[in-house]
Amino acid sequence: RKTLTLAAALAAAVLTTAKPISADQANPVELGQVRWHRSLPEAVPLAREQGKPIFLLFQEVPGCLTCQNYGHQVLSHPLIVEAIEAHFIPVVIFNNRGGQDAATLKQYSEPAWNNPVVRIVSADQSDLVPRLSGHYSRGGLVARMVDALNKHGSPTPEYLKLLDEELSARDRRTEKSVFAMFCFWSGEGMFGNLDGVIATRPGYLQGHEVVEVEYDPGKLSYENLVDQARRHDMAGRVYARNRDQLRVAEASVGSAAQLVRDPIRPDSEPKYYLAQTPLKYVPMTELQAARVNAAVGSRSDFNRYLSPRQISLFQLIRQNPRAGWQDMIGQPDLIDSWQKVTDTAAALSGNNPA
Repeated sequence: RKTLTLAAALAAAVLTTAKPISADQANPVELGQVRWHRSLPEAVPLAREQGKPIFLLFQEVPGCLTCQNYGHQVLSHPLIVEAIEAHFIPVVIFNNRGGQDAATLKQYSEPAWNNPVVRIVSADQSDLVPRLSGHYSRGGLVARMVDALNKHGSPTPEYLKLLDEELSARDRRTEKSVFAMFCFWSGEGMFGNLDGVIATRPGYLQGHEVVEVEYDPGKLSYENLVDQARRHDMAGRVYARNRDQLRVAEASVGSAAQLVRDPIRPDSEPKYYLAQTPLKYVPMTELQAARVNAAVGSRSDFNRYLSPRQISLFQLIRQNPRAGWQDMIGQPDLIDSWQKVTDTAAALSGNNPA
């Protein structure tokens, strides 16, 4: 009974993202999975009491395809949902209704029947950062959230910093290169720990074990990446993906550099260190997975890269190892992956754990 109680409590923590409580029924698609307050005047004292900024969403409900996509693709991302709920007071204002909604719309001079707009304000209801309008990507929202937390003087959790780094890098455009080494398990571990590396993928190319490295050239130069690989004996061969990379690689490793555009043949056991633990059942972004895999391989703390709900899920999985969890390594859709684990957690909350 004690184990069941623990499992139920952890399951409730994991399920928080999947069960909005802004109304008696589930959120309309335009609102995503966030649990919203519906009144700015009610949110202001909460913001003062909890020392948090207010996350104001002006949204058309029911809304157009842009509004629906924003709810489904951005406001349903589990890490974005968790950050909004944990570090802000979330309030939604329907921009196509009267009453208190219309009053708040007028207060901020926001147009009615509009596409989604986000304003992040302090408890005195003044803007902390410029309003977010016309930019409907995950990266645009997360960058604004991080900026607002900084302006508010609130700490930004590591998992949100990583999400900001990954999304902003992809918005700017990442680059890839491939490195051959004796063992791609250790290769993934080394590259996954480098600042500026966004993702790692092990495999084979020209008969060699390799790691394909996706990196942010605005944060990590290719010259530095090749130098790090060479100094860690991870550059037996360097497969440049364009002629600019080739020139840099030749200057560092000489004839070991080649221009090869062929894709790698993926290995069947990516993120080997992570995959030997129950962490493989925890949905993560590619950058999180790279960092956690490196941390597990070096026996250092991996919790710092995970959100509190991901950590709760990991604890739940350890308590219930035979509950039918699915391997989440390499799963591209975090929203779908999170729904799968919450479905399993929901089943656990009403049954004896395995």
